[in-house]
Amino acid sequence: MNAPLNIEQLLPTVDHRHLDHLEEEAIFILREVAASFERPGLLFSSGKDSCVVLRLAEKAFKKRIAGNEFSGKLPFPLVHVDTGHNFPEVIEFRDRRVAEMGERLVVAHMDDSIARGTVRLAHPLESRNGHQTVTLLEAIEENRFDVLIGGARRDEEKARAKERIFSHRDSFGQWQPKEQRPELWNLFNTRIRPGEHFRAFPISNWTELDVWLYIARENIPLPSLYFAHQREVIHRKGLLVPVTDVTPPEAGEQIVTETVRFRTVGDMTCTCPVASDAADAADIVEETLTVTVSERGATRMDDRTSEASMERRKKEGYF
Repeated sequence: MNAPLNIEQLLPTVDHRHLDHLEEEAIFILREVAASFERPGLLFSSGKDSCVVLRLAEKAFKKRIAGNEFSGKLPFPLVHVDTGHNFPEVIEFRDRRVAEMGERLVVAHMDDSIARGTVRLAHPLESRNGHQTVTLLEAIEENRFDVLIGGARRDEEKARAKERIFSHRDSFGQWQPKEQRPELWNLFNTRIRPGEHFRAFPISNWTELDVWLYIARENIPLPSLYFAHQREVIHRKGLLVPVTDVTPPEAGEQIVTETVRFRTVGDMTCTCPVASDAADAADIVEETLTVTVSERGATRMDDRTSEASMERRKKEGYF
Protein backbone atom coordinates (compact mmCIF):
# COMPACT_ATOMS: atom_id res chain seq x y z
CA MET A 1 0.00 0.00 0.00
CA ASN A 2 1.36 3.43 -0.98
CA ALA A 3 2.32 5.81 1.83
CA PRO A 4 0.10 8.89 2.19
CA LEU A 5 1.26 12.03 0.39
CA ASN A 6 3.16 14.38 2.71
CA ILE A 7 2.29 17.78 1.30
CA GLU A 8 4.53 19.63 3.78
CA GLN A 9 7.51 17.82 2.29
CA LEU A 10 6.22 18.16 -1.27
CA LEU A 11 5.53 21.92 -1.45
CA PRO A 12 9.08 23.15 -0.77
CA THR A 13 10.36 20.97 -3.61
CA VAL A 14 7.69 21.96 -6.16
CA ASP A 15 9.28 23.63 -9.18
CA HIS A 16 7.48 26.97 -9.33
CA ARG A 17 8.95 28.02 -12.66
CA HIS A 18 5.71 27.12 -14.44
CA LEU A 19 3.87 29.44 -12.03
CA ASP A 20 6.34 32.19 -12.85
CA HIS A 21 5.60 31.68 -16.55
CA LEU A 22 1.82 31.70 -15.99
CA GLU A 23 2.12 34.81 -13.83
CA GLU A 24 4.20 36.60 -16.46
CA GLU A 25 1.68 35.70 -19.18
CA ALA A 26 -1.27 36.90 -17.07
CA ILE A 27 0.41 40.21 -16.23
CA PHE A 28 1.16 40.72 -19.92
CA ILE A 29 -2.53 40.14 -20.75
CA LEU A 30 -3.69 42.54 -18.03
CA ARG A 31 -1.39 45.26 -19.35
CA GLU A 32 -2.62 44.60 -22.90
CA VAL A 33 -6.16 45.15 -21.63
CA ALA A 34 -5.23 48.47 -20.02
CA ALA A 35 -3.42 49.60 -23.16
CA SER A 36 -6.08 48.51 -25.66
CA PHE A 37 -9.37 49.56 -24.06
CA GLU A 38 -10.82 52.77 -22.66
CA ARG A 39 -13.20 51.47 -19.97
CA PRO A 40 -12.11 48.12 -18.50
CA GLY A 41 -13.58 46.46 -15.42
CA LEU A 42 -12.38 43.49 -13.38
CA LEU A 43 -15.06 40.95 -12.46
CA PHE A 44 -14.62 40.28 -8.74
CA SER A 45 -16.94 37.62 -7.31
CA SER A 46 -14.60 36.96 -4.34
CA GLY A 47 -14.09 33.45 -5.71
CA LYS A 48 -10.59 31.98 -5.68
CA ASP A 49 -9.98 32.67 -9.37
CA SER A 50 -11.02 36.32 -9.15
CA CYS A 51 -8.87 36.70 -6.02
CA VAL A 52 -5.89 35.37 -8.01
CA VAL A 53 -6.63 37.76 -10.89
CA LEU A 54 -6.87 40.60 -8.38
CA ARG A 55 -3.41 39.76 -7.01
CA LEU A 56 -2.04 39.60 -10.56
CA ALA A 57 -3.57 43.03 -11.27
CA GLU A 58 -1.83 44.41 -8.18
CA LYS A 59 1.47 43.09 -9.49
CA ALA A 60 0.76 44.48 -12.96
CA PHE A 61 -0.20 48.02 -11.96
CA LYS A 62 0.81 48.76 -8.38
CA LYS A 63 4.07 49.38 -6.60
CA ARG A 64 5.07 46.67 -4.15
CA ILE A 65 5.95 48.08 -0.75
CA ALA A 66 6.89 44.95 1.19
CA GLY A 67 5.79 41.32 1.15
CA ASN A 68 2.23 41.29 -0.20
CA GLU A 69 1.61 44.99 0.46
CA PHE A 70 1.02 47.23 -2.56
CA SER A 71 0.46 50.96 -2.99
CA GLY A 72 -1.44 52.79 -5.70
CA LYS A 73 -4.74 52.27 -7.51
CA LEU A 74 -5.84 49.87 -10.22
CA PRO A 75 -6.66 51.53 -13.58
CA PHE A 76 -10.15 50.01 -13.53
CA PRO A 77 -12.95 49.32 -11.03
CA LEU A 78 -13.92 45.96 -9.59
CA VAL A 79 -17.31 44.67 -10.78
CA HIS A 80 -19.63 42.21 -9.04
CA VAL A 81 -23.02 40.88 -10.11
CA ASP A 82 -24.90 40.34 -6.85
CA THR A 83 -27.68 37.80 -7.36
CA GLY A 84 -29.15 38.43 -3.90
CA HIS A 85 -28.52 34.74 -3.20
CA ASN A 86 -24.80 34.97 -2.52
CA PHE A 87 -23.32 33.32 0.54
CA PRO A 88 -23.08 35.90 3.37
CA GLU A 89 -19.44 34.96 3.97
CA VAL A 90 -18.64 35.90 0.37
CA ILE A 91 -20.30 39.32 0.53
CA GLU A 92 -18.58 40.07 3.85
CA PHE A 93 -15.21 39.10 2.37
CA ARG A 94 -15.86 41.19 -0.79
CA ASP A 95 -16.63 44.36 1.13
CA ARG A 96 -13.75 43.89 3.56
CA ARG A 97 -11.20 43.17 0.82
CA VAL A 98 -12.29 46.15 -1.30
CA ALA A 99 -12.13 48.42 1.76
CA GLU A 100 -8.63 47.18 2.61
CA MET A 101 -7.42 47.88 -0.91
CA GLY A 102 -9.23 51.21 -1.27
CA GLU A 103 -10.51 50.28 -4.73
CA ARG A 104 -13.75 51.27 -6.44
CA LEU A 105 -16.45 48.59 -6.51
CA VAL A 106 -19.35 48.56 -8.98
CA VAL A 107 -22.15 46.25 -7.80
CA ALA A 108 -24.91 45.27 -10.21
CA HIS A 109 -27.88 43.98 -8.21
CA MET A 110 -30.19 41.39 -9.73
CA ASP A 111 -32.95 42.63 -7.42
CA ASP A 112 -32.84 45.86 -9.46
CA SER A 113 -33.27 43.86 -12.67
CA ILE A 114 -36.22 42.04 -11.11
CA ALA A 115 -37.77 45.36 -10.07
CA ARG A 116 -37.35 46.68 -13.63
CA GLY A 117 -38.95 43.55 -15.04
CA THR A 118 -35.93 42.60 -17.15
CA VAL A 119 -35.50 39.45 -15.03
CA ARG A 120 -38.58 37.37 -14.28
CA LEU A 121 -38.38 34.37 -11.97
CA ALA A 122 -40.69 31.40 -12.35
CA HIS A 123 -40.86 31.15 -8.53
CA PRO A 124 -39.07 32.86 -5.62
CA LEU A 125 -36.62 30.00 -5.03
CA GLU A 126 -35.61 29.58 -8.68
CA SER A 127 -31.84 29.61 -9.22
CA ARG A 128 -30.72 33.09 -10.15
CA ASN A 129 -27.40 31.94 -11.56
CA GLY A 130 -28.47 31.80 -15.19
CA HIS A 131 -30.24 35.16 -14.91
CA GLN A 132 -26.96 36.91 -14.09
CA THR A 133 -26.46 37.45 -17.82
CA VAL A 134 -29.20 40.08 -17.95
CA THR A 135 -27.89 42.00 -14.95
CA LEU A 136 -24.32 41.81 -16.25
CA LEU A 137 -25.26 43.17 -19.69
CA GLU A 138 -27.23 45.97 -18.06
CA ALA A 139 -24.16 46.88 -15.98
CA ILE A 140 -21.98 46.86 -19.11
CA GLU A 141 -24.36 49.24 -20.86
CA GLU A 142 -24.80 51.52 -17.86
CA ASN A 143 -21.06 51.82 -17.17
CA ARG A 144 -20.03 51.65 -20.85
CA PHE A 145 -17.47 48.91 -20.18
CA ASP A 146 -15.66 47.90 -23.36
CA VAL A 147 -13.88 44.94 -21.74
CA LEU A 148 -14.42 42.89 -18.60
CA ILE A 149 -11.55 40.91 -17.09
CA GLY A 150 -12.62 37.53 -15.68
CA GLY A 151 -11.09 34.54 -13.93
CA ALA A 152 -12.45 31.78 -16.17
CA ARG A 153 -10.09 28.89 -16.97
CA ARG A 154 -10.15 26.42 -19.85
CA ASP A 155 -9.91 23.38 -17.58
CA GLU A 156 -13.20 24.18 -15.83
CA GLU A 157 -15.66 23.13 -18.49
CA LYS A 158 -15.89 22.15 -22.18
CA ALA A 159 -17.37 25.44 -23.41
CA ARG A 160 -14.71 27.44 -21.60
CA ALA A 161 -12.04 25.26 -23.22
CA LYS A 162 -13.16 26.66 -26.59
CA GLU A 163 -12.83 30.29 -25.58
CA ARG A 164 -10.01 32.65 -26.54
CA ILE A 165 -8.06 34.75 -24.03
CA PHE A 166 -9.62 37.85 -25.62
CA SER A 167 -13.20 36.79 -26.25
CA HIS A 168 -15.28 39.02 -28.50
CA ARG A 169 -18.93 39.80 -27.67
CA ASP A 170 -21.29 41.28 -30.26
CA SER A 171 -23.61 44.24 -29.76
CA PHE A 172 -26.11 41.92 -28.03
CA GLY A 173 -23.42 40.75 -25.59
CA GLN A 174 -23.40 37.30 -27.18
CA TRP A 175 -20.48 34.94 -27.80
CA GLN A 176 -20.22 33.26 -31.19
CA PRO A 177 -17.88 30.21 -31.01
CA LYS A 178 -17.40 30.07 -34.79
CA GLU A 179 -16.40 33.74 -35.05
CA GLN A 180 -13.55 33.82 -32.57
CA ARG A 181 -10.41 35.64 -33.56
CA PRO A 182 -7.04 33.88 -33.94
CA GLU A 183 -4.43 34.51 -31.25
CA LEU A 184 -1.17 33.50 -32.88
CA TRP A 185 2.12 34.46 -31.18
CA ASN A 186 0.22 36.33 -28.45
CA LEU A 187 -1.02 38.92 -30.96
CA PHE A 188 -4.55 39.97 -30.05
CA ASN A 189 -7.14 41.61 -32.31
CA THR A 190 -9.02 43.90 -29.91
CA ARG A 191 -10.90 46.04 -32.43
CA ILE A 192 -14.58 46.50 -31.66
CA ARG A 193 -17.53 48.36 -33.14
CA PRO A 194 -19.79 50.62 -31.06
CA GLY A 195 -21.88 48.55 -28.66
CA GLU A 196 -19.55 45.53 -28.72
CA HIS A 197 -17.18 44.51 -25.95
CA PHE A 198 -14.61 41.91 -24.96
CA ARG A 199 -14.11 39.52 -22.09
CA ALA A 200 -10.45 38.98 -21.21
CA PHE A 201 -9.25 35.89 -19.29
CA PRO A 202 -5.67 36.28 -17.98
CA ILE A 203 -5.62 32.87 -16.25
CA SER A 204 -7.25 30.98 -19.10
CA ASN A 205 -4.27 28.60 -19.32
CA TRP A 206 -4.15 27.87 -15.58
CA THR A 207 -5.51 24.73 -13.93
CA GLU A 208 -7.23 24.40 -10.57
CA LEU A 209 -3.97 23.02 -9.19
CA ASP A 210 -2.04 26.02 -10.54
CA VAL A 211 -4.50 28.34 -8.83
CA TRP A 212 -4.10 26.65 -5.45
CA LEU A 213 -0.31 26.46 -5.76
CA TYR A 214 -0.29 30.19 -6.50
CA ILE A 215 -2.65 30.96 -3.60
CA ALA A 216 -0.37 28.99 -1.27
CA ARG A 217 2.77 30.67 -2.61
CA GLU A 218 1.36 34.20 -2.54
CA ASN A 219 -0.67 33.76 0.67
CA ILE A 220 -3.76 35.21 -1.04
CA PRO A 221 -6.73 35.82 1.29
CA LEU A 222 -9.95 33.95 0.46
CA PRO A 223 -13.47 33.63 1.89
CA SER A 224 -13.66 31.14 4.76
CA LEU A 225 -16.01 28.91 2.70
CA TYR A 226 -13.03 27.54 0.80
CA PHE A 227 -11.68 25.79 3.89
CA ALA A 228 -13.06 22.95 6.01
CA HIS A 229 -15.96 23.88 8.29
CA GLN A 230 -19.05 22.29 9.77
CA ARG A 231 -22.21 22.82 7.72
CA GLU A 232 -25.73 21.43 7.55
CA VAL A 233 -26.23 19.68 4.21
CA ILE A 234 -28.60 17.35 2.39
CA HIS A 235 -27.54 14.44 0.21
CA ARG A 236 -29.32 15.03 -3.11
CA LYS A 237 -28.55 13.46 -6.51
CA GLY A 238 -24.97 12.70 -5.55
CA LEU A 239 -24.28 16.22 -4.28
CA LEU A 240 -24.09 17.81 -0.84
CA VAL A 241 -26.66 20.60 -0.96
CA PRO A 242 -26.16 23.30 1.71
CA VAL A 243 -29.20 24.03 3.86
CA THR A 244 -30.11 27.71 3.40
CA ASP A 245 -33.25 29.82 3.14
CA VAL A 246 -33.20 29.37 -0.65
CA THR A 247 -32.24 25.66 -0.61
CA PRO A 248 -34.53 24.15 2.02
CA PRO A 249 -34.86 20.37 2.43
CA GLU A 250 -37.47 18.64 0.31
CA ALA A 251 -40.00 16.16 1.67
CA GLY A 252 -38.27 13.06 3.04
CA GLU A 253 -34.77 14.54 2.99
CA GLN A 254 -32.65 14.36 6.12
CA ILE A 255 -30.44 17.22 7.28
CA VAL A 256 -26.96 16.13 8.43
CA THR A 257 -23.95 18.08 9.66
CA GLU A 258 -20.70 17.31 7.85
CA THR A 259 -17.20 18.74 7.51
CA VAL A 260 -17.09 20.33 4.07
CA ARG A 261 -15.49 23.02 1.97
CA PHE A 262 -16.42 24.73 -1.28
CA ARG A 263 -14.29 24.28 -4.39
CA THR A 264 -16.08 27.20 -6.04
CA VAL A 265 -18.47 29.82 -4.72
CA GLY A 266 -21.51 31.13 -6.55
CA ASP A 267 -25.24 31.45 -6.19
CA MET A 268 -26.45 29.50 -3.14
CA THR A 269 -29.15 27.80 -5.20
CA CYS A 270 -26.67 25.91 -7.38
CA THR A 271 -23.33 25.72 -5.53
CA CYS A 272 -22.54 22.67 -3.42
CA PRO A 273 -19.67 21.87 -1.08
CA VAL A 274 -17.58 18.70 -1.01
CA ALA A 275 -16.58 16.58 1.98
CA SER A 276 -13.13 17.74 3.08
CA ASP A 277 -10.85 18.26 6.07
CA ALA A 278 -8.58 20.70 4.20
CA ALA A 279 -7.85 23.58 6.56
CA ASP A 280 -5.48 25.64 4.41
CA ALA A 281 -4.19 26.09 0.87
CA ALA A 282 -1.48 23.44 1.30
CA ASP A 283 -4.09 20.87 2.31
CA ILE A 284 -6.18 21.77 -0.72
CA VAL A 285 -3.17 21.35 -3.02
CA GLU A 286 -2.88 17.80 -1.72
CA GLU A 287 -6.59 17.14 -2.38
CA THR A 288 -6.43 18.71 -5.83
CA LEU A 289 -3.59 16.41 -6.85
CA THR A 290 -5.95 13.45 -6.56
CA VAL A 291 -9.31 14.74 -7.86
CA THR A 292 -10.70 13.42 -11.14
CA VAL A 293 -13.72 15.74 -11.57
CA SER A 294 -13.48 19.48 -12.27
CA GLU A 295 -14.79 21.82 -9.60
CA ARG A 296 -17.82 22.81 -11.69
CA GLY A 297 -18.66 19.20 -12.46
CA ALA A 298 -18.38 18.24 -8.80
CA THR A 299 -20.18 21.18 -7.22
CA ARG A 300 -22.47 23.05 -9.63
CA MET A 301 -26.03 21.79 -9.99
CA ASP A 302 -26.78 24.07 -12.95
CA ASP A 303 -23.91 22.63 -15.02
CA ARG A 304 -25.33 19.12 -14.71
CA THR A 305 -28.49 19.78 -16.71
CA SER A 306 -26.69 18.93 -19.96
CA GLU A 307 -23.22 19.08 -21.45
CA ALA A 308 -24.36 22.05 -23.57
CA SER A 309 -25.75 24.14 -20.70
CA MET A 310 -22.67 26.31 -20.20
CA GLU A 311 -22.13 26.87 -23.92
CA ARG A 312 -25.76 27.94 -24.35
CA ARG A 313 -25.45 30.43 -21.48
CA LYS A 314 -22.15 31.80 -22.79
CA LYS A 315 -23.72 32.39 -26.19
CA GLU A 316 -26.36 34.45 -24.41
CA GLY A 317 -23.74 36.58 -22.69
CA TYR A 318 -22.84 34.67 -19.49
CA PHE A 319 -19.41 35.15 -17.90
